Parts: sequence; structure tokens; C-alpha cells
Amino acid sequence: MLSVRTFARSAPRAVARLSLLRPAARPSSAFVKTSSAAMLRPARAGFSTSVFRRAEADGELSAKLESELQIEEDMKASEQEPASIKDFLNNSAFKLVDTPGQEVVKLERSFGDEKITISFSIADITNYDPYAEDNAMEDEGIEDDVLESGNAQRNGQAGSRGRAAEEELDEELDEDMEEENAAPINLSIVVEKPGKAPGALNIDATAQDGNIVVENLFYYDDAKVARVESPEAAQKRADVYPGPPFGSLDDDLQVLMERFLEERGITQALAVFVPDYVDVKEQREYTRWLSNVKAFIDA
Repeated sequence: MLSVRTFARSAPRAVARLSLLRPAARPSSAFVKTSSAAMLRPARAGFSTSVFRRAEADGELSAKLESELQIEEDMKASEQEPASIKDFLNNSAFKLVDTPGQEVVKLERSFGDEKITISFSIADITNYDPYAEDNAMEDEGIEDDVLESGNAQRNGQAGSRGRAAEEELDEELDEDMEEENAAPINLSIVVEKPGKAPGALNIDATAQDGNIVVENLFYYDDAKVARVESPEAAQKRADVYPGPPFGSLDDDLQVLMERFLEERGITQALAVFVPDYVDVKEQREYTRWLSNVKAFIDA
């Protein structure tokens, strides 16, 4: 199918050919020429209108992006970076590896003959839904308890005292829900012994509310499989028996493994640092994304 502009350009030539083929029908040919000229006007007008509307829409989008950027910049100016970030980086043996534009952040260090790498991602905070079904079921029980307590107080008190008690309970509920709905950040901890052992330990854990919670402890014969740096490694990892869930291990074994991690710097300080850094990193990447999209729209 011809485009509007192609059709408009070809119409006069078609009319000219029609007049040559039928020289005796000049009045009709003139009528056709007039009609073709009429067809050209709305086509050009429609094209101009679409260009104008696109420019208008692009301008509105650019202005909105600029507004969002300004909000982020104002928030950044009014908020100070959490002290936990500076404290951890100044006092920890871990080296931070943060590539702009990438979701995954790494912490790396040497511990004797071991190489330790901890990976975590801002995707955990961007994809986290504090009002997911599982959390909603838990919150429902909390709300019911609070409502019952509130009703009891309201029945025993009158006027402003009852309203004050209800407001106090609502504030307590909001604080409890805010604390419980903090996003857990997943940690992938890989411990290798380059040159001494070909395999590696891979510990899956979460950092939340100042605690490190170990979920699983895996062992892989090939350290590359533990790192999962390629699709081939991911496939090999899926085929390997990793070991039992950490919670099913003997209690003493669990305690000793947690001590093993603490000796290597995987402590409460790290558990506080990771969520705070993820929050800062996410805001930084969002601002970067807004700037990139705006620059593309304005180009």
C-alpha cells in the first residue's frame, strides 16, 4: 500500500497520463486534475497535523521527565546518605564493585587463601510488593487484633478519649506494618580457594532488619558454576545436586556455618549496609534512567 506522501506525489503524473490517453476528454481531465489537487490538500494537512501532535506530545513527555528529575534531585539534596554506608566501606575489608547502569552490585575481599564475592541486586527493592498476597494475609491478622482492641477501647471510653486511643492504635499499626514490610535483599555469597581447590561454596542468604539469614548452602565442584557468569554455567548449576536446605541441617552445624560467615565479615554491619546501599543505588539508577530517556526524547 502506498503511503500518503507517495500517493500525493504520484497523483499528478497519473492525471497527466490520463489526459494523454484521452485527448478528446479535456473537460473531464480538468475535473480530474481539480479533484487530485483537492486530495493533496487534506493529505498534507493531515501530515502536518500529525507532526504537530507528535511534537506536542514529545514536549509534554519531556516536561514530565524534567519534572520527575527535579523531584529526584530535590530529594537527593534534602536527604543525607545513610551513615551505615560510609561506616561499612571505611571499616570493612570488602571492596565495592558498582557499575553505573547495572542492577547487580558486588562486594569482594580476600580472606587468607580465600576469595569471597557477595552479589546483590536493586531488583529486589524495585520488584518487591509489600502488599502481596502472603503479606496481606499476615497483615489481616494484625489488623483484626488491632480493630478488636480498638473497639474494646472505644466501647469503654467516650468522646475525644476514644478517638485519641483509636488514632494511637492506627499509628502503632502503621509503624508495625512499615517495619515488617521492609524489602529483604537477597545475597549470593561465593567462597573460593583459587589454586588450592577447584570447587566453591555458594551461600544464599537475605539481609533484612539488620540480620543475615542463611537460606541455602550449596557446594559445586566447579567454581565457575557457583559464580553463574554465563548461560552455560547456569545450566550446569541447574543439573547439580546442591545439598539440603540449610534449615534442615543439624542445629550445631547451622550455628558453626553462621560463625564461619561472621569471621569473613558477613555480619550485622553488612546486613545494615546492603539495604541502605540498595536504596541509594536504586534512586541513582532511576535518575540516570530519567536523564537518558529525556535526552533521547529531546534529540
